[in-house]
Amino acid sequence: MSEPQDRQAAITGIGVVAPNGTTTGTFWKATQEGLSVLDRVTREGCEHLPLKVAGEVRAFDPAATIEERFLVQTDRFTHYAMAAADFALDDARLGPASVPDAPYSIGVVTAAGSGGGEFGQRELQQLWGKGSRFVGPYQSIAWFYAASTGQVSIRRGFKGPCSVVASDEAGGLDALAHAARAVRRGTDVIVAGSTEAPLAPYSMVCQLGYGELSRETDPSRAYRPFTDGACGFVPAEGGAMLVVEAAGTARARGARIRAHIAGHGATFTGASRWDRSREGLAQAVRKALREADCAPEEIDVVFADALGVPEADRAEALALADALGEHGTRVPVTAPKTGIGRGYCAAPVLDTAAAVLAMEHGLIPPTPNVFDVCHDLDLVTGRARAAELRTALVLSRGLMGSNSALVLRRGTAQ
Repeated sequence: MSEPQDRQAAITGIGVVAPNGTTTGTFWKATQEGLSVLDRVTREGCEHLPLKVAGEVRAFDPAATIEERFLVQTDRFTHYAMAAADFALDDARLGPASVPDAPYSIGVVTAAGSGGGEFGQRELQQLWGKGSRFVGPYQSIAWFYAASTGQVSIRRGFKGPCSVVASDEAGGLDALAHAARAVRRGTDVIVAGSTEAPLAPYSMVCQLGYGELSRETDPSRAYRPFTDGACGFVPAEGGAMLVVEAAGTARARGARIRAHIAGHGATFTGASRWDRSREGLAQAVRKALREADCAPEEIDVVFADALGVPEADRAEALALADALGEHGTRVPVTAPKTGIGRGYCAAPVLDTAAAVLAMEHGLIPPTPNVFDVCHDLDLVTGRARAAELRTALVLSRGLMGSNSALVLRRGTAQ
């Protein structure tokens, strides 16, 4: 789709809080090395639950970056969002005076699957254990899935367009697409992304109804998509926030353009209907390619959804062949999330961050814990693969039926 060059949606900042790294640098180092940090769940109150393996964020002190007055009124998932937003804004070198008409020209958009379950559980325990006078005033807002958008915008004083995307796990990609379209329509900067914190007792109990959730107790075997041993996915916490900026604004202030959000497509095919997700995901890819004015053979790497359910994995492999033709079986595919877990809405945003870094470094990260691929895919396993990467495709599907695809093009240093 043709658009003015100064309104192209550019990624100028990346902020990460993930199980394998709480800075973008540590995240990329672990990702390119194919390290797996999946381990036994250690959260208090979760010991008796059948979910035994997950990707926990362990090396993160929210008090080191977030003021106490914001910490006490927010859940862990918003702590991750505020910290990641700070990291992204610092990476973009975006200060209050950097953008004309700020703060009204800067907005926030996030996606979240469930919100602040840990905060909500604690306050409800206070209600039933001690009485209503012991329930804090922030219970009314901290659990809500929109809390991160609200708190990031309030804390940073951003008064531009703010929103929350509710579209299943694929919402992470949809939030980035929403940000890109806001930029194309005239907003200078959107801080966009997703963070999740599903590893608390109440939140974990809610997940136990998912038949796709892995109950495997061995961390090295718990999440192995595209293999005969695939037995579901393991959840993860953390996520990423990106600064999505009008290319003209970025160039005017001398910012580095790390990548462009070139195209996006989304469809819906029904809850756990993995047979139908083949058609829906392929259609999302075609839409993203059309919007990006990108031929299938221009895709240099695919960051897969990689659910880890045999039927879903097969549908994804076939969808790539459907949408990309013969190139779909030859293009390098990777799923670094198998080393950190699948962070619901945050998972595809972390994949997007990894895709940008992969294009910058000319290196496709491997898929941890996966070796015996049983689908017609060129899945990168074992170690990273050097490659000239100009265009990346990121895929995501939700358990409730959403499908999303995002095309990224490599940026140019200023």
